[in-house]
Amino acid sequence: MIYKKFGKLDVDISIISLGGHEYLPSGASRGFNENFKLATQPDYIFKGFGQESRKKVLATAFDNGINFFDVTQDTEKEALGRNLKEIKIPYEIYIQTRPEGMGYTYDQNNVKMAKYDLLKVEIQRILKMLQRDQIEFLNIPFMKAALDYDVEYLDKIKYNIETLKKEGLIRFACADTFSGEYTYLKQIEADCFDGVYINFNFGDYQPENKVLPTAKEKGLGVIAREAYMKGKLFKMAEEIGFTDKPKLAKAALKWCLAHDEVTTVVYGTGKANHLLEALSILNNLEITEEDLAIVEQIKQSNLFKEFETQKNSEFVG
Repeated sequence: MIYKKFGKLDVDISIISLGGHEYLPSGASRGFNENFKLATQPDYIFKGFGQESRKKVLATAFDNGINFFDVTQDTEKEALGRNLKEIKIPYEIYIQTRPEGMGYTYDQNNVKMAKYDLLKVEIQRILKMLQRDQIEFLNIPFMKAALDYDVEYLDKIKYNIETLKKEGLIRFACADTFSGEYTYLKQIEADCFDGVYINFNFGDYQPENKVLPTAKEKGLGVIAREAYMKGKLFKMAEEIGFTDKPKLAKAALKWCLAHDEVTTVVYGTGKANHLLEALSILNNLEITEEDLAIVEQIKQSNLFKEFETQKNSEFVG
């Protein structure tokens, strides 16, 4: 494994990290694509998570030095907590997770995250599911609407993060939003976050213009997600008749990691052999002419052009 320092923190993170999603036979993620409302409802646990196939993926992650794990919905949190009691953890690990039902558009104007007492109770609830004493990285995902609704919102978030740290409930905090560049820059400028969690791939590349350089300047680590564009990357490949999915997957990962600001890329899979295939890029991280040619091929697809246009519009407005 290759490790990078997480921004200005004295913490080394594996450049490939593991997401908590489990998958339907169609390839879509479980929970969110089964019943979105239930997947974002606190304490709702879908059946069948954290079973043998997931434990094999986790064991493979540990065998290969992955030390950063991201979980979203409560089902993933519960499964990871349970699995970590069943599998011997061979070294120090870092878990990133978020408050349930408080972020993004799940709570109007994200008012709950700004209320310390509510947020503290939520963190304590999560810790019970994870069966841990502390959340290493708390993801704080709010929308621009929160800033527009409450001019003191960032001050409240800063207080909450500082107080959670003082009470030993979290170690670090990461900024996150789906409101695009404006909100990310406001989060970074607030000087209360240790990292940024962000969609970043060669179709959703706008963060490289302002957000990533600003994060680096402020000493924040960057956790990149959606290297495969929620699976749309492989649909783009099908459209143009490109059939070598392993090569495409590696090129997409290497494109992300070629950006010095990126600390780690969150990789999601339900199969241990797919994780091993992804990890093989560690043998040669340099993005080659062949990798770049594959990227250019994908860019010719109509699906890519539609994706690029949509993401550019969403991110910069």
